[in-house]
Amino acid sequence: MLYYLFGYLKSEFNLPGAGVFQYINFRAPLAIIASLMISLFIGKRIINYLHKKQVGESVRDLGLEGQLQKQGTPTMGGIIILASILIPVLLFAKLNNVYILLMIVSTVWLGLIGFIDDYIKVFKKNKEGLAGRFKILGQVGIGLIVGLTMYFNDGIVIKEKATKTKTNTYVNANGMFKMESYNDAPQIYSKESIKSTKTTIPFVKNNEFEYSHILSFLGEGYEKWAYLVFIPIIIFIIVAVSNGANLTDGLDGLAAGTSAVIGTTLGVLAYISGNTVFANYLNIMYIPNTGELVIFVGAFIGACIGFLWYNSYPAQIFMGDTGSLSLGGIIAVFAIIIRKELLIPILCGIFLVQSLSVILQVAYFKYTKRKTGIGKRIFLMSPLHHHYQKKGYHESKIVLRFIIVGIMLAVVTIITLKLR
Repeated sequence: MLYYLFGYLKSEFNLPGAGVFQYINFRAPLAIIASLMISLFIGKRIINYLHKKQVGESVRDLGLEGQLQKQGTPTMGGIIILASILIPVLLFAKLNNVYILLMIVSTVWLGLIGFIDDYIKVFKKNKEGLAGRFKILGQVGIGLIVGLTMYFNDGIVIKEKATKTKTNTYVNANGMFKMESYNDAPQIYSKESIKSTKTTIPFVKNNEFEYSHILSFLGEGYEKWAYLVFIPIIIFIIVAVSNGANLTDGLDGLAAGTSAVIGTTLGVLAYISGNTVFANYLNIMYIPNTGELVIFVGAFIGACIGFLWYNSYPAQIFMGDTGSLSLGGIIAVFAIIIRKELLIPILCGIFLVQSLSVILQVAYFKYTKRKTGIGKRIFLMSPLHHHYQKKGYHESKIVLRFIIVGIMLAVVTIITLKLR
């Protein structure tokens, strides 16, 4: 909104300084500051309100150190995160940008699913919350919206690399002019934008992969069926990352801290993907108009850090599914939009390991129980962070070390742009 207001003031009244709102590198820091201030301002008020309503976490005794002290801590703190993201985005972003609109819809949609789950747990006193099938159905729903929009919306395009052809002209032995061309000139981006289901694949020299090629066995014209592969993959990624963030939200500050690191990395990737100079230098896909997403991710980073003010050990509030499902979904959709979703296993390695620890634990327990009659476990407890709690590590040490690992994975993710 402020983007349009100051644009109007600049064009109509030539207001000094109003033009600065046209620059992403000005609005992005403002979004970070605004989201931080909003989270700090409303955080305490929401905590006090939830205390009055006795909206506290119900904790099962799993034999973990310090666990019972968490009993009664307010939950549903994801409301703080959602407000701290959406308000700055509405203030500072271009609201006619299809990518911004897609991120807003995804944030609200997943936040609503998480809120319903938390509401059932807290107010209806049903510890199971929203049935798992309905959560998955909601996640599949937003996956369909994102997939269909990415595939069919005319505003979502990329620009292909093109090579300048240099030409030499000289006179040959017969006195006639002759021209020779050669293609050793640096690559540039074509002026024409195209619809494509290409994405970035790490550790490969020509690091672009076209999803439609999976269907090449269908013969001529297989490209028109690309959505049969593209949309299911998007749905799977959103469901997987959203639930991975949900499983990671088990220790004070863990989900918010790792998400802030991931968000910062995605912001870097979005900026260089939407900038022709950086995209050309790094030889990566150029995606017009994705630079505006830096505003969104700035608000996302600020919201995560602001929430840590109240969620760091010992937590004054938990984010609940309202926050964790939203964080994971936002990360997944953002990565899909900037065509970096195949980097998620590296960038979101913490979420991946947490999910795998649960899958392996359950699968191995069932397998050994079926074979021997006695179920055995790989980990002392899953998700993985609880395994380390069982081993006697303090909660804050586990969180800090997981965040450090997350930073290392973020650096590796950025390195993959040149490591081919």
